[in-house]
Amino acid sequence: MTIRWGSYKVKNLYDELLRASGRPRKSAQAICSYLHSLTDHDIEEYKAAAESAIHVMGITFTVYNEAEGSIDRAWPFDIIPRIIDKKEWLSIEAGLKQRVKALNLFIDDLYHEQKIVKDNIFPAELLKDSVNFRPQCVGVNPPLGVWAHICGSDLVRDHDGTVYVLEDNLRVPSGVSYMLENRQVMKRVFPDMFEQYNILPVDDYASHLYDTLAGLSPRAIKQPEIVVLTPGVYNSAYFEHAYLAQQMGAELVIGSDLVVGKDNIVYMRNIEGLTRVDVIYRRIDDLFLDPEVFNPDSTLGVPGLMRAWKAGNVALANAPGAGVADDKVVYAYVPDMIRYYLKEEPILPNVPTYKCVNKEERQYVIDNIDKMVVKPANESGGYGMLIGPHSTKEEREKFVRLIRRDPRNYVAQPMLILSTAPTLVGNRVEPRHLDLRPFILSGKKTYVTTGGLTRVALRKGSTVVNSSQGGGSKDTWIVDMEAS
Repeated sequence: MTIRWGSYKVKNLYDELLRASGRPRKSAQAICSYLHSLTDHDIEEYKAAAESAIHVMGITFTVYNEAEGSIDRAWPFDIIPRIIDKKEWLSIEAGLKQRVKALNLFIDDLYHEQKIVKDNIFPAELLKDSVNFRPQCVGVNPPLGVWAHICGSDLVRDHDGTVYVLEDNLRVPSGVSYMLENRQVMKRVFPDMFEQYNILPVDDYASHLYDTLAGLSPRAIKQPEIVVLTPGVYNSAYFEHAYLAQQMGAELVIGSDLVVGKDNIVYMRNIEGLTRVDVIYRRIDDLFLDPEVFNPDSTLGVPGLMRAWKAGNVALANAPGAGVADDKVVYAYVPDMIRYYLKEEPILPNVPTYKCVNKEERQYVIDNIDKMVVKPANESGGYGMLIGPHSTKEEREKFVRLIRRDPRNYVAQPMLILSTAPTLVGNRVEPRHLDLRPFILSGKKTYVTTGGLTRVALRKGSTVVNSSQGGGSKDTWIVDMEAS
């Protein structure tokens, strides 16, 4: 037996590897031909090799279970890659750079003159009700005017092939370590394919991240002291925190490892005493960063950290307050931000979004809730959502009540028919829905990963790609067909 592409059906949707005719797209011809040549035994060996590599490399993620607490699980990985032609990717990359530039200008504006509010482009009431706007950040000027140094924007492709931005993650975006590890696993499993294809690399991310962070240092020194601030080993993204610190040659620290002196300078405790810290890549939410300013009960942060940041003695990435733009209601205004700040048309479109805070749009959502995906403004990980077409009457009625009770907290979008990609189910390939999270670094230069983290819904028919809810991942290949 081999993989039979003729039995792989693509109907009324966009498949990343195959056309509706069942024939591979040009960029996928080599991989489809190669997979077709494999026997069932070959496939089992490759799957086992991938699982072994994941085990040896210690690639895990943490899920939480009420009965068992936190559980570390091996990273769920599918060996059939997602492939995108470089020519298409260049347009996506330009759209992401444009978008993040506008978002940083928006954040900086909100903490200074608020011109976009005064010019009636962004509603004042939305800012007033924002749970992520930090009054403590008003008037602060972070290095280079950048607030969101690391952004992970989620992209989806609709049935007609259009790529949309689904959301922007600007607080503490995660997942990039899995993108890097996916590539290492694939290189171990399919080394021959990397010789046949001209696959653009992702391995340089850690060096770009280091350069971005080093460029924020308040001291003009050759090797600034950079640390990664983690909540600790029980955090679901701890694997990533440790991985990125190791890759950058930075120290991995918890809040108690740092202290702010009377001189408003951050120091790291070590066996030699105290070492000054220049840049903190923080993986802790705003409200836990500094108990002097935010949550006084927080044991995760560093007392006085905001004082040191405001004094310009330490750089924080991402900057506190950047989450004001990480809001699904604010998301609906990003195309307007691009036009307002950059005087350009958006390269990448938003998914059409209905704001429940608007009376007319709210009523439309309620009347059509069985066709809508309803999302709370500030939840993540696929939690707190209603997927209308797959919901029960009781669930829809519950969400109508929630929307009416707090309309500012909800947006709704039409149910997109997400693109699929062939995914191994036993020794067969079946279509599974997926998305893509590229990562954008903003500093002295702007850098976009060549591809990103492809997350795939491993359950048949599901569109929920989060690993905590049964999703998995694929390596993402940006292929230069003109150089092949």
